[in-house]
Amino acid sequence: MAELFPLAEELSCSVCLEPFKEPVTTPCGHNFCRSCLDETWVVQGPPYRCPQCRAVYQVRPQLHKNTVLCAVVEQFLQAEQERTPVDDWTPPARSATSSSATQVACDHCLKEVAVKTCLVCMASFCQEHLKPHFDSPAFQDHPLQPPVRNLLLRKCPQHNRLRELFCPEHSKCICHICLGEHKTCSPTLLSQASAQMENKLRHKLTIMYSHISGATRALEDVRAKQQSIHDSMNRKMEQLRQEYKEMKAAIDLAESTSTRKLKDEEKRVSGKLDAIYQVLVKKRNEMQNVKAEVELALAKGDEFEFLEKAAKLEGMTTKPVYIPKIDPDHELVKGVYQSALDLKSELKRSLKQLQDRKAEESLGSGDMGDHGSESTPKATRPVKKTPHQEEKKTRKIPGASGPSHSSPSSSKLPTFGAPGQSMDFKTTVLDDTPKANTPQPNSTALKAKVLENFLAKSRAELLEYSVKVIFDYNTAHNKVVLSDSYTTASVADMVQHYRTHPQRFTYCSQVLGLQCYKKGIHYWEVELQKNNFCGVGICYGSMERQGPESRLGRNANSWCVEWFNNKISAWHNNVEKTLPSTKATRVGVLLNCDHGFVIFFAVTEKVSLMYKYKVDFTEALYPAFWVFSVGTKLSICSSK
Repeated sequence: MAELFPLAEELSCSVCLEPFKEPVTTPCGHNFCRSCLDETWVVQGPPYRCPQCRAVYQVRPQLHKNTVLCAVVEQFLQAEQERTPVDDWTPPARSATSSSATQVACDHCLKEVAVKTCLVCMASFCQEHLKPHFDSPAFQDHPLQPPVRNLLLRKCPQHNRLRELFCPEHSKCICHICLGEHKTCSPTLLSQASAQMENKLRHKLTIMYSHISGATRALEDVRAKQQSIHDSMNRKMEQLRQEYKEMKAAIDLAESTSTRKLKDEEKRVSGKLDAIYQVLVKKRNEMQNVKAEVELALAKGDEFEFLEKAAKLEGMTTKPVYIPKIDPDHELVKGVYQSALDLKSELKRSLKQLQDRKAEESLGSGDMGDHGSESTPKATRPVKKTPHQEEKKTRKIPGASGPSHSSPSSSKLPTFGAPGQSMDFKTTVLDDTPKANTPQPNSTALKAKVLENFLAKSRAELLEYSVKVIFDYNTAHNKVVLSDSYTTASVADMVQHYRTHPQRFTYCSQVLGLQCYKKGIHYWEVELQKNNFCGVGICYGSMERQGPESRLGRNANSWCVEWFNNKISAWHNNVEKTLPSTKATRVGVLLNCDHGFVIFFAVTEKVSLMYKYKVDFTEALYPAFWVFSVGTKLSICSSK
């Protein structure tokens, strides 16, 4: 039966979930039982819709019986009945009537148990009262048979004779006299008809058991699929929750940075005003002392003493108080506030564009014709931009003194921060490449050429691709301490008791960068202190967070350079490549997502190659870091 299950699904009505009964075909090409479709459309009313594809019909279509499908269904049902079920199950045998149940009372004495039933007398007799049937010649032609229960029910109500035959055409028991009315029928003895009917019911029971088994398996499959969808949606919701948490963390960090700039400005202005206040207090006290001495001199009556005191006081001079103008840097305050307004406006605009695009897609995919065909929205063709056009697409934050920043696309947030110190936040994947759009790779030779060009670049040229990297609090192991605005990671003596998070590392003392990169070219530098147990690399967001496989470089989802005592190694997919030692304490990481490679540089006064990986990246990549020994510290270097 297992190989018939796919065919059974195709030959089943999607309304009643049973094999087709008088199947009919709609104009859109779907089949249903006539009765099921009629009932559906009677309840639904005009306009009529196909129950499967939801195609709309303003006028109820004329339906015709699908004779070919009907024949296929009949052959399938016949083949299904002839096949034995897969399970080693046999229907139960017909239970025999117990001896106590077969006991029939004697119709003469009503006390003893009858041993025979006379079909002429239509009565049952015990051994004692049955003797006349054996002794008297008058009863010799009376046929006897084992005791019959409910003899009155067995009698033919029309002829008052025992019904010993069964007419299959009329499905009822008849007597011998009734045979005249059933000349065209083929009656059989009750015993023979009972045996045949028992075989049919046993076969029917077998088929029903097979159907019940199939229905049970179908129920299990539906529940399994339901659970699978539930688990999948939970995973998607958790990923969505994580994405929004990262966006909130980025916005919170931007808010704290801007707030700190305003507080620093307030502290600067307040400090100057405090100093002026102290000077004014001192000058006021001095003038009050002079005033008191003058008043005292004027009160003296002796001319000698007055003149002597007045001469001294006349030589003392006082100047009017000068209060310097101390104001906060209004341009800084204006720039910080304007950047917040720009961020809010850009967020609203991006969300509105996303909602409009979703609405257009839903309208484009929701309209169906008479044949139930969905209209597929056309793919938008990306517009190619020249480097000159890309350079024009810049804007400056009002009041900012720093360089202008690229205007974000519809999926990015605007530059946010105080003038001269900005930070770019993206809603999904960050692309901080300062250059114009990088051409897409089209051959292995092109990739190799691009890799050679980057290996030959100076540190100043690499810094043109600098991005600001900060650590993601939600991924930090409980022994990793984050400080300096989430740009320094070190190992703690005690557990930090971070809140539980699905992205947090639980086995290795590691932490990831907050931003991820899926396209473009990105460069960052890391300063190492006590670099004998640490690692710097990149990884996919899908890398494990638990168990030994979650360690950087010990799986197929991460690439790194690692210091273990005095040994330097490159790790990927648990394969180690020993590298030459270096005295450099700064590591530069260049990630080229477009051409598929990552380069690790030892940074001193110039850069030198440590190791490179050529990979066709399939997921967004995160900066990844490992610190093990107490005292080990990694610091993200400023992009400046």
